[in-house]
Amino acid sequence: MMSEPPLERPNYRPIYLDCHATTPVDERVAAAMLPYFTERFGNPSSINHAYGWEAEAAVKQAREAIANSIGSGAEEIIFTSGATEANNLAIKGAAEAYYTKGRHIITVETEHRAVLDPCFYLQKLGFEITVLPVTKDGLLNLDTLEKAIRPDTILVSVMAANNEIGVLQPLAKIGTICHKNEVLFHSDAAQAIAKIPLDVGEMKIDLMSLTAHKVYGPKGIGALYVRRRDPRVKLAPQIHGGGQERDLRSGTLYPPQIVGFGKAVELGLTERVAEGERVGKLRDRLWQHLQQLEGIHLNGHGDRRLVGNLNISVEGVDGSALLLGLQSVAAVSSGSACTSTKTTPSHVLKALGHPDALAYASLRFGIGRFNTEAEIDRVAEATLKTIRALRQAQSRPSSPSLPNKVNAK
Repeated sequence: MMSEPPLERPNYRPIYLDCHATTPVDERVAAAMLPYFTERFGNPSSINHAYGWEAEAAVKQAREAIANSIGSGAEEIIFTSGATEANNLAIKGAAEAYYTKGRHIITVETEHRAVLDPCFYLQKLGFEITVLPVTKDGLLNLDTLEKAIRPDTILVSVMAANNEIGVLQPLAKIGTICHKNEVLFHSDAAQAIAKIPLDVGEMKIDLMSLTAHKVYGPKGIGALYVRRRDPRVKLAPQIHGGGQERDLRSGTLYPPQIVGFGKAVELGLTERVAEGERVGKLRDRLWQHLQQLEGIHLNGHGDRRLVGNLNISVEGVDGSALLLGLQSVAAVSSGSACTSTKTTPSHVLKALGHPDALAYASLRFGIGRFNTEAEIDRVAEATLKTIRALRQAQSRPSSPSLPNKVNAK
């Protein structure tokens, strides 16, 4: 018996405004990667011939570019498959390496699941996890953090930029508190790399998770910064094998992805200021359009946020209907792409104090490098039209139900 053919998606290309989920690979990044699939295909660990040497040199150059973007040494960059693996290596690796010192870890309720879930896994193994609240604008209260630190606290994990509401946490102040108390500070900077200034020395960050695909690089490649001095951070590896990456992450390195990561970061640093100004204007333009209607709320701090992020909640509409109504015009989301299949409201918006109805009726716009004013205006028009239509439909009185003909008397 023949199986049914797979369902085909509609043949249209909506305007892409979901750059917090992923970004398209910049053509300049793709061009830099291409030779390492074919001509320069060597294994960087094969140091006995030219094919390995050229691959090793390319990896070294990319490692230096990534290190330069965060103010670290190149030897402190450990390549991983992405930020999720980097988060797991940082949190589980530190827990295993420092468990004789203490078994208390602090994090924040608005963190990505790639931080929260490893913490909850450790909780099952006997670690104690403190999950701190945030203010209604998404910021961590520093006094609350300092009071939560105990003699047995070994790690604090606070993300640099939130993946849903774009809020930027005060990393330097958090780092100062952690180092004063001799506690390691880890930050998930997947959304922040090459978009905001990052300096692990000035910010006193000991571990930092990075990824390429949020900054116009390829998927499947990330990195973990691991401090080597003042203090030298110890980690227990989570993947064992060939001993690559200072024995912290075994596995053959993938030069095409690594080269793409390095090129994407280089471009991001070079163009950050000009791109930030342009994208910020597009974000503000979209927000001005949407404020034509009442009952539309901005989620997260008004100023301390990524320039391309606009997260709103809309009163009086069904969230799934709102997304469905925009589907043919704009590719947007209601929250993290990693939890988009779940039916529960966003844990980030719930942490801001939103009731379920408002948390469900949210839209996350992620504006990026390749968006235009014309696209923003079109999406704004479609969003307003959809909200008006949904509110009008919900305000109509429902028709009285007719009795079932079979059971009618």
